[in-house]
Amino acid sequence: MADLREKLAENLDEARWEWLIPHHEREMVVVVNEELDLLDVGEAIANDNASSVQHWINQQLIYKPSVQQVSVWNNNRGQRFNALIVDPFVLVQELSA
Repeated sequence: MADLREKLAENLDEARWEWLIPHHEREMVVVVNEELDLLDVGEAIANDNASSVQHWINQQLIYKPSVQQVSVWNNNRGQRFNALIVDPFVLVQELSA
């Protein structure tokens, strides 16, 4: 479905941690390992591709941020991420400083 991928690509943006905090408080932030393409993950979630998503979870390639990660990000609210909203989730990949 190219249309879905195009729509997701339009929603792909850069975000700062301070903007993501409200989503984290609702436990909707999902960290995507840098090995994975954010659009591929977003497409799999949007298409309810449970086998791919479960595989990534099992491989710890997508996960909820740890308490330690959140603590680091809270100390650097300007930390930047690539972010993709796939309702209700916000998929993020940390960008290097």
